[in-house]
Amino acid sequence: MSPATSMVLAQAQEPMTRAELLADDPLWLILLKAVVILLIGPIMTVFLIVIERKVLGRMQNRPGPNRVGPNGWFQSLADAIKLPFKEQVIPDTADRKVYFLAPVIAVVPALIGLAAIPFGPEVTIFGERTVLQLIELPVSVLLILAGASVGVYGIVLAGWASGSPYPLLGGLRSAAQVISYEIAMGLAIVGVVLYAQSLSTGEIVDAQADGWYFYLLLPSFVIYLISMVGETNRAPFDLPEAESELVGGFHTEYSSMKFAMFFLAEYTNMVIVSAFATTLFLGGWMFPFVGLDSPLNQGWWPVLWFFGKMALLLFGFIWLRGTLPRFRYDQFMKLGWKVLIPVGLVWILVISAIRALRTDGNVSTSQILIVGGIVIAVLVLLTLLLPEKQEPESDAVPVTGSDYPLPPLDLTVPTTTPRQKALKKARSAPKAVAERSEGEQAERAEPASVTSGKENSDGDV
Repeated sequence: MSPATSMVLAQAQEPMTRAELLADDPLWLILLKAVVILLIGPIMTVFLIVIERKVLGRMQNRPGPNRVGPNGWFQSLADAIKLPFKEQVIPDTADRKVYFLAPVIAVVPALIGLAAIPFGPEVTIFGERTVLQLIELPVSVLLILAGASVGVYGIVLAGWASGSPYPLLGGLRSAAQVISYEIAMGLAIVGVVLYAQSLSTGEIVDAQADGWYFYLLLPSFVIYLISMVGETNRAPFDLPEAESELVGGFHTEYSSMKFAMFFLAEYTNMVIVSAFATTLFLGGWMFPFVGLDSPLNQGWWPVLWFFGKMALLLFGFIWLRGTLPRFRYDQFMKLGWKVLIPVGLVWILVISAIRALRTDGNVSTSQILIVGGIVIAVLVLLTLLLPEKQEPESDAVPVTGSDYPLPPLDLTVPTTTPRQKALKKARSAPKAVAERSEGEQAERAEPASVTSGKENSDGDV
Protein backbone atom coordinates (compact mmCIF):
# COMPACT_ATOMS: atom_id res chain seq x y z
CA MET A 1 0.00 0.00 0.00
CA SER A 2 1.43 3.35 -0.99
CA PRO A 3 1.92 6.15 1.53
CA ALA A 4 -0.61 8.31 -0.30
CA THR A 5 -3.30 5.64 0.00
CA SER A 6 -2.54 5.18 3.69
CA MET A 7 -2.80 8.91 4.25
CA VAL A 8 -6.18 9.03 2.47
CA LEU A 9 -7.52 6.13 4.54
CA ALA A 10 -6.26 7.71 7.76
CA GLN A 11 -7.98 10.97 6.87
CA ALA A 12 -11.18 9.11 6.04
CA GLN A 13 -11.29 7.53 9.48
CA GLU A 14 -10.72 10.78 11.37
CA PRO A 15 -13.58 11.63 13.75
CA MET A 16 -15.99 14.20 12.36
CA THR A 17 -18.50 16.37 14.15
CA ARG A 18 -22.23 15.88 13.73
CA ALA A 19 -22.50 18.98 11.55
CA GLU A 20 -19.67 17.78 9.28
CA LEU A 21 -21.23 14.32 8.90
CA LEU A 22 -24.62 15.83 8.04
CA ALA A 23 -23.06 18.24 5.57
CA ASP A 24 -21.38 15.28 3.85
CA ASP A 25 -24.67 13.37 3.34
CA PRO A 26 -25.57 12.65 -0.29
CA LEU A 27 -28.91 13.74 -1.69
CA TRP A 28 -30.50 10.27 -1.58
CA LEU A 29 -29.68 9.93 2.12
CA ILE A 30 -31.15 13.37 2.91
CA LEU A 31 -34.37 12.42 1.10
CA LEU A 32 -34.49 9.08 2.92
CA LYS A 33 -34.13 10.80 6.31
CA ALA A 34 -36.75 13.41 5.42
CA VAL A 35 -39.31 10.77 4.42
CA VAL A 36 -38.70 8.72 7.58
CA ILE A 37 -38.97 11.78 9.85
CA LEU A 38 -42.18 12.93 8.15
CA LEU A 39 -43.66 9.44 8.64
CA ILE A 40 -42.82 9.29 12.36
CA GLY A 41 -45.64 11.70 13.29
CA PRO A 42 -48.51 10.02 11.37
CA ILE A 43 -47.44 6.47 12.26
CA MET A 44 -47.08 7.25 15.95
CA THR A 45 -50.44 9.09 15.85
CA VAL A 46 -52.16 5.95 14.59
CA PHE A 47 -50.58 3.88 17.36
CA LEU A 48 -51.08 6.50 20.07
CA ILE A 49 -54.82 6.84 19.48
CA VAL A 50 -55.55 3.14 19.84
CA ILE A 51 -53.08 2.74 22.72
CA GLU A 52 -54.63 5.70 24.53
CA ARG A 53 -58.13 4.27 24.14
CA LYS A 54 -56.99 0.87 25.38
CA VAL A 55 -55.05 2.26 28.35
CA LEU A 56 -57.96 4.51 29.36
CA GLY A 57 -60.31 1.56 29.02
CA ARG A 58 -58.05 -0.47 31.28
CA MET A 59 -57.97 2.36 33.84
CA GLN A 60 -61.76 2.65 33.73
CA ASN A 61 -62.35 -1.11 33.90
CA ARG A 62 -63.73 -1.51 30.36
CA PRO A 63 -62.33 -3.25 27.25
CA GLY A 64 -61.73 -0.31 24.91
CA PRO A 65 -61.51 -0.95 21.14
CA ASN A 66 -61.95 -4.67 20.47
CA ARG A 67 -63.76 -5.03 17.13
CA VAL A 68 -61.52 -4.00 14.23
CA GLY A 69 -58.56 -6.31 13.71
CA PRO A 70 -57.03 -8.65 16.29
CA ASN A 71 -58.09 -7.36 19.71
CA GLY A 72 -59.09 -4.04 18.15
CA TRP A 73 -55.58 -2.94 17.17
CA PHE A 74 -56.65 -1.83 13.66
CA GLN A 75 -59.27 0.62 14.96
CA SER A 76 -57.14 3.73 14.31
CA LEU A 77 -56.20 2.46 10.86
CA ALA A 78 -59.89 2.06 10.02
CA ASP A 79 -60.58 5.61 11.27
CA ALA A 80 -57.71 6.96 9.15
CA ILE A 81 -59.20 5.28 6.06
CA LYS A 82 -62.75 6.41 6.89
CA LEU A 83 -62.13 10.13 7.56
CA PRO A 84 -60.99 11.16 4.03
CA PHE A 85 -64.21 9.72 2.55
CA LYS A 86 -66.60 11.48 4.92
CA GLU A 87 -68.67 14.41 3.71
CA GLN A 88 -67.08 17.83 4.08
CA VAL A 89 -69.46 20.32 5.68
CA ILE A 90 -68.43 23.95 5.25
CA PRO A 91 -70.41 26.72 7.00
CA ASP A 92 -71.89 29.42 4.76
CA THR A 93 -70.36 32.17 6.89
CA ALA A 94 -66.84 30.68 6.81
CA ASP A 95 -63.88 32.39 5.19
CA ARG A 96 -63.16 29.54 2.81
CA LYS A 97 -59.49 30.30 2.08
CA VAL A 98 -58.48 30.66 5.70
CA TYR A 99 -60.82 27.79 6.63
CA PHE A 100 -58.86 25.42 4.36
CA LEU A 101 -55.46 26.88 5.29
CA ALA A 102 -55.84 26.63 9.09
CA PRO A 103 -55.41 22.81 9.41
CA VAL A 104 -52.32 22.96 7.18
CA ILE A 105 -50.76 25.67 9.35
CA ALA A 106 -51.45 23.56 12.43
CA VAL A 107 -49.98 20.29 11.15
CA VAL A 108 -46.97 21.28 9.00
CA PRO A 109 -44.86 22.91 11.78
CA ALA A 110 -45.62 19.88 13.95
CA LEU A 111 -44.12 17.56 11.33
CA ILE A 112 -41.06 19.76 10.76
CA GLY A 113 -40.07 19.95 14.44
CA LEU A 114 -38.62 16.42 14.50
CA ALA A 115 -35.97 17.35 11.92
CA ALA A 116 -33.63 18.81 14.57
CA ILE A 117 -33.98 15.93 17.08
CA PRO A 118 -30.93 13.60 17.31
CA PHE A 119 -32.28 10.03 17.39
CA GLY A 120 -28.92 8.30 17.68
CA PRO A 121 -25.12 8.47 17.32
CA GLU A 122 -23.01 7.93 14.24
CA VAL A 123 -24.11 4.95 12.13
CA THR A 124 -23.55 3.57 8.67
CA ILE A 125 -26.46 3.51 6.18
CA PHE A 126 -25.72 1.60 2.95
CA GLY A 127 -21.99 2.23 3.45
CA GLU A 128 -22.39 5.96 4.13
CA ARG A 129 -21.31 7.40 7.50
CA THR A 130 -23.91 9.68 9.01
CA VAL A 131 -25.80 10.50 12.19
CA LEU A 132 -29.47 9.82 12.89
CA GLN A 133 -30.55 13.42 12.49
CA LEU A 134 -31.76 15.48 9.54
CA ILE A 135 -30.34 18.92 10.39
CA GLU A 136 -27.92 20.21 13.01
CA LEU A 137 -28.03 23.98 13.59
CA PRO A 138 -26.34 26.13 16.22
CA VAL A 139 -29.87 27.19 17.24
CA SER A 140 -31.77 23.90 16.87
CA VAL A 141 -33.56 24.49 20.19
CA LEU A 142 -35.02 27.76 18.89
CA LEU A 143 -36.11 26.02 15.67
CA ILE A 144 -38.15 23.45 17.60
CA LEU A 145 -39.68 26.14 19.84
CA ALA A 146 -40.59 28.22 16.78
CA GLY A 147 -42.29 25.26 15.11
CA ALA A 148 -44.34 24.57 18.21
CA SER A 149 -45.32 28.26 18.43
CA VAL A 150 -46.48 28.60 14.82
CA GLY A 151 -49.02 25.81 15.30
CA VAL A 152 -51.19 28.04 17.47
CA TYR A 153 -51.86 30.28 14.46
CA GLY A 154 -53.67 27.40 12.80
CA ILE A 155 -55.88 26.98 15.87
CA VAL A 156 -56.69 30.70 16.11
CA LEU A 157 -57.39 30.99 12.39
CA ALA A 158 -59.58 27.87 12.49
CA GLY A 159 -61.72 29.41 15.23
CA TRP A 160 -61.97 32.76 13.43
CA ALA A 161 -62.58 31.42 9.91
CA SER A 162 -65.43 29.13 11.00
CA GLY A 163 -67.81 32.11 11.29
CA SER A 164 -69.20 30.94 14.62
CA PRO A 165 -68.68 32.47 18.08
CA TYR A 166 -68.03 29.18 19.88
CA PRO A 167 -65.02 28.08 17.79
CA LEU A 168 -63.70 31.65 18.08
CA LEU A 169 -63.81 31.42 21.88
CA GLY A 170 -61.95 28.11 21.73
CA GLY A 171 -59.29 29.56 19.43
CA LEU A 172 -58.73 32.60 21.65
CA ARG A 173 -58.42 30.44 24.76
CA SER A 174 -55.92 28.23 22.99
CA ALA A 175 -53.83 31.26 22.02
CA ALA A 176 -53.77 32.54 25.61
CA GLN A 177 -52.92 29.06 26.86
CA VAL A 178 -50.04 28.38 24.47
CA ILE A 179 -48.50 31.83 24.93
CA SER A 180 -48.67 31.55 28.73
CA TYR A 181 -47.11 28.12 28.94
CA GLU A 182 -44.52 28.69 26.24
CA ILE A 183 -42.99 31.39 28.45
CA ALA A 184 -42.60 28.88 31.28
CA MET A 185 -41.27 26.27 28.83
CA GLY A 186 -38.69 28.74 27.50
CA LEU A 187 -37.52 29.52 31.03
CA ALA A 188 -37.10 25.79 31.71
CA ILE A 189 -35.00 25.41 28.56
CA VAL A 190 -32.81 28.40 29.51
CA GLY A 191 -31.48 26.39 32.46
CA VAL A 192 -30.44 23.56 30.14
CA VAL A 193 -28.77 26.00 27.74
CA LEU A 194 -26.82 27.60 30.59
CA TYR A 195 -25.51 24.22 31.72
CA ALA A 196 -24.76 22.83 28.24
CA GLN A 197 -23.40 26.18 26.94
CA SER A 198 -25.06 25.50 23.59
CA LEU A 199 -28.37 25.78 21.71
CA SER A 200 -27.55 22.76 19.55
CA THR A 201 -29.56 19.64 20.39
CA GLY A 202 -26.68 17.31 19.52
CA GLU A 203 -24.27 19.14 21.82
CA ILE A 204 -26.87 19.18 24.62
CA VAL A 205 -27.07 15.38 24.42
CA ASP A 206 -23.28 15.07 24.44
CA ALA A 207 -23.11 17.37 27.49
CA GLN A 208 -25.21 14.88 29.46
CA ALA A 209 -22.59 12.13 29.24
CA ASP A 210 -21.56 12.92 32.83
CA GLY A 211 -25.08 13.32 34.20
CA TRP A 212 -28.60 13.71 32.91
CA TYR A 213 -30.26 17.05 33.47
CA PHE A 214 -33.54 15.70 34.81
CA TYR A 215 -31.95 15.37 38.28
CA LEU A 216 -29.26 18.04 37.93
CA LEU A 217 -31.92 20.56 36.88
CA LEU A 218 -34.96 19.06 38.59
CA PRO A 219 -37.00 22.32 38.84
CA SER A 220 -36.49 22.94 35.11
CA PHE A 221 -37.59 19.39 34.34
CA VAL A 222 -40.77 19.71 36.42
CA ILE A 223 -41.62 23.09 34.87
CA TYR A 224 -41.07 21.66 31.39
CA LEU A 225 -43.29 18.64 32.04
CA ILE A 226 -46.18 20.83 33.22
CA SER A 227 -45.67 23.31 30.37
CA MET A 228 -45.62 20.67 27.65
CA VAL A 229 -48.99 19.34 28.81
CA GLY A 230 -50.42 22.87 28.82
CA GLU A 231 -49.02 23.74 25.41
CA THR A 232 -50.43 20.66 23.70
CA ASN A 233 -53.97 21.32 25.06
CA ARG A 234 -54.08 17.95 26.76
CA ALA A 235 -56.00 16.98 29.89
CA PRO A 236 -56.17 18.35 32.52
CA PHE A 237 -55.44 21.50 30.47
CA ASP A 238 -57.73 20.72 27.51
CA LEU A 239 -59.95 23.77 28.10
CA PRO A 240 -59.93 25.19 24.53
CA GLU A 241 -61.54 22.08 23.07
CA ALA A 242 -63.43 20.41 25.90
CA GLU A 243 -65.11 22.99 28.09
CA SER A 244 -68.89 22.74 28.21
CA GLU A 245 -69.76 26.23 26.98
CA LEU A 246 -67.47 25.89 23.95
CA VAL A 247 -69.42 22.97 22.39
CA GLY A 248 -66.35 21.35 20.81
CA GLY A 249 -63.68 24.01 20.69
CA PHE A 250 -61.91 25.55 17.71
CA HIS A 251 -62.63 22.55 15.42
CA THR A 252 -66.41 22.50 15.99
CA GLU A 253 -67.18 23.38 12.34
CA TYR A 254 -64.58 21.02 10.85
CA SER A 255 -65.21 17.54 9.47
CA SER A 256 -63.66 14.88 7.25
CA MET A 257 -59.94 15.14 6.51
CA LYS A 258 -59.52 18.65 7.91
CA PHE A 259 -60.73 17.41 11.29
CA ALA A 260 -58.25 14.52 11.03
CA MET A 261 -55.44 17.01 10.38
CA PHE A 262 -56.16 18.76 13.69
CA PHE A 263 -55.96 15.40 15.45
CA LEU A 264 -52.71 14.66 13.62
CA ALA A 265 -51.29 18.03 14.75
CA GLU A 266 -52.26 17.39 18.38
CA TYR A 267 -50.68 13.95 18.62
CA THR A 268 -47.63 14.95 16.59
CA ASN A 269 -47.06 17.85 18.99
CA MET A 270 -47.21 15.33 21.83
CA VAL A 271 -44.48 13.32 20.08
CA ILE A 272 -42.35 16.44 19.51
CA VAL A 273 -42.49 17.75 23.10
CA SER A 274 -41.77 14.23 24.40
CA ALA A 275 -38.79 13.85 22.06
CA PHE A 276 -37.61 17.34 23.04
CA ALA A 277 -37.87 16.48 26.76
CA THR A 278 -35.90 13.27 26.11
CA THR A 279 -33.20 15.28 24.35
CA LEU A 280 -32.97 18.06 26.94
CA PHE A 281 -33.35 16.18 30.22
CA LEU A 282 -33.19 12.40 29.76
CA GLY A 283 -29.86 12.04 27.99
CA GLY A 284 -31.32 11.70 24.49
CA TRP A 285 -30.28 8.40 22.91
CA MET A 286 -27.81 7.43 25.68
CA PHE A 287 -28.32 4.35 27.83
CA PRO A 288 -28.21 5.10 31.58
CA PHE A 289 -25.23 4.28 33.81
CA VAL A 290 -22.82 3.45 30.98
CA GLY A 291 -20.27 5.52 29.06
CA LEU A 292 -20.31 6.58 25.44
CA ASP A 293 -17.76 3.85 24.61
CA SER A 294 -20.17 1.11 25.74
CA PRO A 295 -21.67 -1.14 23.03
CA LEU A 296 -25.11 -0.09 24.30
CA ASN A 297 -24.42 3.46 23.12
CA GLN A 298 -23.13 2.53 19.68
CA GLY A 299 -24.79 1.47 16.46
CA TRP A 300 -28.58 1.23 16.25
CA TRP A 301 -29.25 0.34 19.89
CA PRO A 302 -29.53 4.01 21.01
CA VAL A 303 -32.59 4.44 18.77
CA LEU A 304 -34.39 1.90 20.94
CA TRP A 305 -33.42 3.75 24.13
CA PHE A 306 -34.59 7.07 22.67
CA PHE A 307 -38.03 5.79 21.69
CA GLY A 308 -38.34 3.95 25.00
CA LYS A 309 -37.86 7.20 26.95
CA MET A 310 -40.23 8.99 24.61
CA ALA A 311 -42.86 6.27 25.07
CA LEU A 312 -42.61 6.70 28.85
CA LEU A 313 -43.40 10.42 28.53
CA LEU A 314 -46.26 9.74 26.11
CA PHE A 315 -47.72 7.28 28.60
CA GLY A 316 -47.62 10.14 31.12
CA PHE A 317 -49.98 12.12 28.85
CA ILE A 318 -52.44 9.23 28.85
CA TRP A 319 -52.09 8.68 32.59
CA LEU A 320 -52.88 12.33 33.31
CA ARG A 321 -55.97 12.20 31.10
CA GLY A 322 -57.33 9.18 32.91
CA THR A 323 -56.48 10.46 36.39
CA LEU A 324 -56.85 14.22 36.89
CA PRO A 325 -60.05 16.28 36.54
CA ARG A 326 -60.07 19.30 34.26
CA PHE A 327 -58.82 22.59 35.68
CA ARG A 328 -60.94 25.70 35.89
CA TYR A 329 -59.66 28.36 33.48
CA ASP A 330 -58.66 30.83 36.20
CA GLN A 331 -56.81 28.07 38.08
CA PHE A 332 -55.03 27.10 34.89
CA MET A 333 -53.83 30.64 34.11
CA LYS A 334 -52.89 31.22 37.76
CA LEU A 335 -50.65 28.14 37.68
CA GLY A 336 -48.85 29.44 34.61
CA TRP A 337 -48.41 33.11 35.48
CA LYS A 338 -48.19 33.06 39.28
CA VAL A 339 -46.36 29.78 39.92
CA LEU A 340 -44.38 28.42 36.96
CA ILE A 341 -43.02 31.68 35.55
CA PRO A 342 -41.83 33.14 38.91
CA VAL A 343 -40.27 29.81 39.93
CA GLY A 344 -38.57 29.60 36.55
CA LEU A 345 -37.10 33.10 36.88
CA VAL A 346 -35.78 32.42 40.39
CA TRP A 347 -34.29 29.10 39.26
CA ILE A 348 -32.47 30.80 36.37
CA LEU A 349 -30.90 33.23 38.86
CA VAL A 350 -29.78 30.30 41.00
CA ILE A 351 -28.25 28.50 38.01
CA SER A 352 -26.47 31.66 36.89
CA ALA A 353 -25.00 32.15 40.35
CA ILE A 354 -23.81 28.52 40.52
CA ARG A 355 -22.24 28.74 37.07
CA ALA A 356 -20.47 31.98 38.00
CA LEU A 357 -19.05 30.43 41.18
CA ARG A 358 -17.88 27.31 39.37
CA THR A 359 -16.27 29.38 36.62
CA ASP A 360 -14.10 31.18 39.17
CA GLY A 361 -12.68 27.84 40.28
CA ASN A 362 -12.40 28.82 43.92
CA VAL A 363 -15.61 27.06 44.92
CA SER A 364 -16.18 23.34 44.50
CA THR A 365 -19.47 21.59 43.73
CA SER A 366 -19.67 20.11 47.23
CA GLN A 367 -19.30 23.54 48.80
CA ILE A 368 -22.09 24.88 46.58
CA LEU A 369 -24.35 22.00 47.60
CA ILE A 370 -23.61 22.55 51.30
CA VAL A 371 -24.32 26.28 51.10
CA GLY A 372 -27.48 25.65 49.09
CA GLY A 373 -28.71 23.11 51.64
CA ILE A 374 -28.08 25.56 54.48
CA VAL A 375 -29.99 28.31 52.66
CA ILE A 376 -32.94 26.00 52.02
CA ALA A 377 -32.95 24.86 55.67
CA VAL A 378 -32.92 28.48 56.88
CA LEU A 379 -35.82 29.36 54.59
CA VAL A 380 -37.82 26.38 55.83
CA LEU A 381 -37.18 27.35 59.45
CA LEU A 382 -38.20 30.93 58.79
CA THR A 383 -41.46 29.81 57.22
CA LEU A 384 -42.15 27.63 60.27
CA LEU A 385 -41.30 30.39 62.76
CA LEU A 386 -43.36 33.10 61.12
CA PRO A 387 -46.64 33.68 62.99
CA GLU A 388 -49.82 32.80 61.25
CA LYS A 389 -51.84 35.64 59.87
CA GLN A 390 -54.67 36.56 62.20
CA GLU A 391 -57.77 37.52 60.34
CA PRO A 392 -59.95 40.09 62.16
CA GLU A 393 -63.38 38.87 63.12
CA SER A 394 -66.11 40.59 61.22
CA ASP A 395 -69.82 40.16 60.76
CA ALA A 396 -69.58 41.10 57.10
CA VAL A 397 -70.38 38.47 54.53
CA PRO A 398 -67.24 37.62 52.47
CA VAL A 399 -67.75 38.57 48.84
CA THR A 400 -66.08 36.16 46.43
CA GLY A 401 -66.27 38.46 43.43
CA SER A 402 -69.49 37.16 41.91
CA ASP A 403 -72.35 39.42 40.85
CA TYR A 404 -74.99 37.29 42.50
CA PRO A 405 -76.91 38.75 45.50
CA LEU A 406 -75.87 37.42 48.90
CA PRO A 407 -78.39 36.69 51.70
CA PRO A 408 -78.27 38.82 54.87
CA LEU A 409 -76.74 37.42 58.05
CA ASP A 410 -80.00 37.81 60.03
CA LEU A 411 -82.00 35.83 57.53
CA THR A 412 -84.78 33.77 59.16
CA VAL A 413 -86.57 31.13 57.22
CA PRO A 414 -90.38 31.32 57.75
CA THR A 415 -92.14 28.16 58.82
CA THR A 416 -94.93 28.75 56.32
CA THR A 417 -94.52 30.27 52.89
CA PRO A 418 -97.18 32.52 51.32
CA ARG A 419 -98.06 29.76 48.89
CA GLN A 420 -98.56 27.30 51.71
CA LYS A 421 -100.79 29.87 53.50
CA ALA A 422 -102.88 30.34 50.37
CA LEU A 423 -103.25 26.60 49.89
CA LYS A 424 -104.23 26.15 53.53
CA LYS A 425 -106.79 28.94 53.24
CA ALA A 426 -108.20 27.44 50.06
CA ARG A 427 -108.54 24.04 51.70
CA SER A 428 -110.19 25.47 54.81
CA ALA A 429 -112.70 27.64 52.86
CA PRO A 430 -115.07 24.79 51.76
CA LYS A 431 -115.11 23.46 55.30
CA ALA A 432 -116.09 26.92 56.67
CA VAL A 433 -118.83 27.26 54.06
CA ALA A 434 -120.17 23.84 54.93
CA GLU A 435 -120.20 24.64 58.63
CA ARG A 436 -121.93 27.98 57.96
CA SER A 437 -124.62 26.34 55.82
CA GLU A 438 -125.25 23.73 58.48
CA GLY A 439 -125.65 26.52 61.04
CA GLU A 440 -128.10 28.41 58.85
CA GLN A 441 -130.16 25.27 58.37
CA ALA A 442 -130.21 24.74 62.11
CA GLU A 443 -131.35 28.33 62.69
CA ARG A 444 -134.18 27.93 60.16
CA ALA A 445 -135.29 24.67 61.68
CA GLU A 446 -135.33 25.99 65.26
CA PRO A 447 -137.97 28.78 64.80
CA ALA A 448 -140.22 26.36 62.95
CA SER A 449 -140.25 24.00 65.92
CA VAL A 450 -140.88 26.89 68.36
CA THR A 451 -143.79 28.22 66.29
CA SER A 452 -145.44 24.87 66.15
CA GLY A 453 -145.03 24.64 69.91
CA LYS A 454 -146.71 27.98 70.48
CA GLU A 455 -149.55 27.11 68.20
CA ASN A 456 -150.00 23.86 70.03
CA SER A 457 -149.95 25.66 73.33
CA ASP A 458 -152.49 28.24 72.13
CA GLY A 459 -154.77 25.54 70.94
CA ASP A 460 -154.53 23.82 74.21
CA VAL A 461 -155.43 27.00 76.04
